Amino acid sequence: MDRWRSFASEQTLQWLMEENNPSVRYFTLTDLLDTPIEDDEALKAKAAIQRTGLVPQMLEMMARPSYQDTYRRFYTYKYEGLVWSLITLAELGAEPNDQIRTMCEYLLLNSQELEDGGFSMNTAQKTGGGRKSEVIPCLTGNLVWVLIHFGYLEDERLQKALDHLVRFLVLNDGEVVEPQVAPYDRYDMCWGAHTCFMAVVKALKGLSAVPKEVRTKQQQAQLDRLVEFMLIHHIYKSSHNLKKKAKPLWLHFAFPLMYQTDVLEILDILVSEQVKDRRTEEALQVVLEKQNHQGRWLMGNSYASERLLIPMERKGEESKWVTLRSLRVIKRYSEQSDAS
Repeated sequence: MDRWRSFASEQTLQWLMEENNPSVRYFTLTDLLDTPIEDDEALKAKAAIQRTGLVPQMLEMMARPSYQDTYRRFYTYKYEGLVWSLITLAELGAEPNDQIRTMCEYLLLNSQELEDGGFSMNTAQKTGGGRKSEVIPCLTGNLVWVLIHFGYLEDERLQKALDHLVRFLVLNDGEVVEPQVAPYDRYDMCWGAHTCFMAVVKALKGLSAVPKEVRTKQQQAQLDRLVEFMLIHHIYKSSHNLKKKAKPLWLHFAFPLMYQTDVLEILDILVSEQVKDRRTEEALQVVLEKQNHQGRWLMGNSYASERLLIPMERKGEESKWVTLRSLRVIKRYSEQSDAS
């Protein structure tokens, strides 16, 4: 049964299929309409991502010497720096090419900490690689996801970053049950008495990008722990008082999210992992209730969309990206329910 289709009118699907946003068009075909990726229409839509719209425009801007001069501020140059632009390109569905691989290599050389493999906000000037005291989990999770998207899954440096997420991401829910080791205890907001939610979600995003058939037992165990951490919070609530919204901003959907997250991103990860749990139901209801009378969803927040190399959708306007993500979550949960 296609119960999810009651939320997706033909007008809405036609809107998402417009050629002015080739990325949304491609993901609508493959994720919503179940067009096989080897189908001619899907192949043409995928090729269009590289040829028209934001991806080629961004790559042209990033090839300029003036942009390359900003590489050293890969993290701190928000949200136009190398980290944020590669996240955006991956979210848009860009395919790896020589230019993208060169940029990925820059981050591996200058952001990845040499010993433990996490990613840092700045480069260690004396030794090279990322500065160990500035390694943060949300950045590590994000770049694991980006690098897997761009074909680095089997690279030993990527495997080292995955190992960092397994070994060093501690989970504390209001008291220090799992103490962090130095120097990763520097940022209490990341590793302290309550583990940063963004750290958990971006680590989830990175680990879930590893195909299940090649995950190690340690990776799967850590992923399962992260899933349960979000479930005890019913996605966006205080685990100690479920009447309290611990993260109310997560109810205002956005794209791209960068180091932030929202209910949609979390549900998308969980359903991709085939998580069936009643503790997701309230969050899913939030998604359903945000659909407007036109069958679309609004851009509820603009963490970064107006501060990118090329600004995207605006807060308060109907959003193709948020609509696509909402319908994808609804579809996958509907299919999961039908299968159970």
